[in-house]
Amino acid sequence: MLLSGGLDSYTAAAIARADGYDLYALTIAYGQRHAREIEAARRVAGALSVSRHLELAIDLRGIGGSALTSDAAVPKDRALDAAGIPSTYVPARNTIFLSLALGWAEVVGAADIFIGVNALDYSGYPDCRPEFISAFERVATLATRAGVEGTRVRVHTPLIALTKAEIIERGLALGLDYGLTHSCYDPRADGAPCGRCDSCVLRAKGFRAAGVPDPLLK
Repeated sequence: MLLSGGLDSYTAAAIARADGYDLYALTIAYGQRHAREIEAARRVAGALSVSRHLELAIDLRGIGGSALTSDAAVPKDRALDAAGIPSTYVPARNTIFLSLALGWAEVVGAADIFIGVNALDYSGYPDCRPEFISAFERVATLATRAGVEGTRVRVHTPLIALTKAEIIERGLALGLDYGLTHSCYDPRADGAPCGRCDSCVLRAKGFRAAGVPDPLLK
């Protein structure tokens, strides 16, 4: 399970657990400016009682190309339906993360990878689309010993067709405490969410539509 510490990955992991999977949580410290999400991932992993929580440091700041891995300003108050891919897109991030998850899955003998991508309430990232996930599954079959020997690796995306409100409702039904999570791309010095980046806006929209308060804002 790719576990970022955000609302979506927490919910996807909880769905996997509810479906009977043993969870091996993988969190990537990739040089993101919102590194507080790593602390959130630790809290979430504890709440989910994962079998193992592995943290890997893969510093993508050397590649750059994103407001999340550089000193470039994080867009604020951006219209969620604005055209184009925002500067918070991290080049090939989900491809890199899924590749790392695939490698660990081979080692622990897992044939199922969960990722909390969403193709409805999201910021327009190309690596959150169903087409990408299907393509990666084909790569997983072709590029691994497990695949060549007949084990099909599946990439599960339980949130991909849900709105943010539906994700929150599903998580609350599973008893999740979203106060453990972190979503903001550009948190303040005290860790409080900025309330204006895409991730904050999407989160606020989801809680409003679900008709429940965000525990981070109490």
